[in-house]
Amino acid sequence: MVILTLNCGSSSAKYQVYDWDKKDVLANGVVERVTQPGSIITHKVGGSKYTLESPCPTHKEAIELIMKEITDPKVGVIKDMSSVGAVGHRVLHGGDKFTKSVIITPEVLETFRSVQDLGPLHNPANIMGIEAAQKVLPNVPHCAIMDTAWHQTMPDFAYMYAVPREWYTKYHARRYGFHGTSFLYTSKRAAVLLHQKPADTNLIICHLGNGASVCAVKNGCCYDTSMGITPLEGLVMGTRCGDLDPALPFYIMRKTGMSPEEMDKALNKKSGLLGITGKYTDGRDIEVAAAEGDKLCELSIEMFSYRLRKYIGAYKAALGRVDAIVFTAGIGERSPIVRYRSLQNLEDIGIKIDPQKNEYSFTGNAETCISALDSRTKVFVIPTDEELVMTEDAYALMNGTYDVHTKFTYSFQDPKYVNKAREASLTGDLKKRPHIAEVIVRA
Repeated sequence: MVILTLNCGSSSAKYQVYDWDKKDVLANGVVERVTQPGSIITHKVGGSKYTLESPCPTHKEAIELIMKEITDPKVGVIKDMSSVGAVGHRVLHGGDKFTKSVIITPEVLETFRSVQDLGPLHNPANIMGIEAAQKVLPNVPHCAIMDTAWHQTMPDFAYMYAVPREWYTKYHARRYGFHGTSFLYTSKRAAVLLHQKPADTNLIICHLGNGASVCAVKNGCCYDTSMGITPLEGLVMGTRCGDLDPALPFYIMRKTGMSPEEMDKALNKKSGLLGITGKYTDGRDIEVAAAEGDKLCELSIEMFSYRLRKYIGAYKAALGRVDAIVFTAGIGERSPIVRYRSLQNLEDIGIKIDPQKNEYSFTGNAETCISALDSRTKVFVIPTDEELVMTEDAYALMNGTYDVHTKFTYSFQDPKYVNKAREASLTGDLKKRPHIAEVIVRA
């Protein structure tokens, strides 16, 4: 049976085609710069990679492009969409309605629509992806893999806000947290690399992409996280401001006459790296421009890293013992400069990065260790695999065996687990950057 997973982010659409019987990834890829000029799909099959530029003004076009490529006679991996037995969809927010992943029904989909304002960049994309896939595959189960499920273990003193109590009792205003599937995968993999049980592991995981958040993991479970009731809180992001003085929006609204809707759009879609630089949202573009002397791009890197460093320090204080710092997602996996600056001057709390190892680690296909030999806390770069979590959850939902992660064992928790597709792609990375071999860590 083939399981398709779709992960629609704010400016991307990731996918994976998985042969469940052979436990093998047939293809995976991503459509980047969705809603922006220069949309491009990167389609991977084994060690080969195929790219194509194609306009994707919305996520609907991105999903259609994905389905076209996976069934293409030359680069596709299935004859037609009838080969797909189930679809797993990443869904950002279900409010307090869903604490676990669920099979999508019309009622479930309507609930997602009702809380769209809690995830203005993601929920509309998630819903669009579900509807587009349902039109092509109306007779197979579609499963919602909830981004908030991982964070259900947070203690009340971490998820509550210091606001009038009725805001929580009437309107469910609390911290929910996001990037749950990524944190789940990387936390389990970090435990494997540490040769520890998940329940014995304390971690600080930094998921850094266009959307970015940090998670404090205590005894294998979420203890705290930087995002809040929506994904706006926390780190500086591609177009989101992250933490700020709550009075600032009111001040600007009084000065400019902006409406609440306009302010919401400004904070979610016009702030962050875009707000600082005035033109860039993608970290790759910013690093190139900074290297060429763009002072605002240099400032944005420093602000991004500084905010992250403060969170790492705070979560170290909250957890006490930290076994490892984990970097993941696009920036986390491929930005040595952000990793280095975010860990600067943390030696006194036991976190010490090896600058050379950090420079060598530049791949989305291998797990690497970039901490210094005398660092009390390990520093890992672990490429995330949200699609595999979604695949296994979707299959378990179909079979009625799905449960919370503390009562469920994933394939990637096995020390012998190997991602065949990434192993094949790693060969190409090593040809371009042979020093990667010096920092790869094996379970």
